[in-house]
Amino acid sequence: MPDYRRYRVPGGTYFFTVNLLERRLDTLVRHIDLLRAAVRATRMARPFHIDAWVVLPDHMHCVWTLPPGDDDYSNRWKVIKIRFVQALPRTERRSKVRMAKAERGIWQRRFWEHTIRNETDYARHIDYVHWNPIKHGLVQRLADWPYSSFHRYMKSGLYPANWAGNVVNEECNEFGEYG
Repeated sequence: MPDYRRYRVPGGTYFFTVNLLERRLDTLVRHIDLLRAAVRATRMARPFHIDAWVVLPDHMHCVWTLPPGDDDYSNRWKVIKIRFVQALPRTERRSKVRMAKAERGIWQRRFWEHTIRNETDYARHIDYVHWNPIKHGLVQRLADWPYSSFHRYMKSGLYPANWAGNVVNEECNEFGEYG
């Protein structure tokens, strides 16, 4: 089994991509209230700041900033995933391996993480998060996608309502997406 090492900066800011196991499902948006409840409960127990977040049908991207001295984003993701799965109705098929491990088979086991290095890196990742509904052909205007912190940024004047981003699609793998 590979030994996954993650770069950790206490109090750091991180970009994440988290995927469903079945990439063609709409579980995250169909059960958005359950996902929001899982995130809210986790934040109450283990605080973190949500800099940006977009939830798509089968995956999500977000940027978090952890409290000073804290670098434990992995356990936060573990708890969010567990809380969401426990709240979901049991409808999915499970492999023998997942049944043996008492896993539901909703999430991919790991997640993509990138430590934000500077203001330019931060701005690129925030833009990427918000641009994603257009990238995936879900909307033509970002203001039409309801599951995004884009609305918060728009209300505060950081983005105009017609902003379409300037993220280039040629480097998607830099953001944890392939294909």
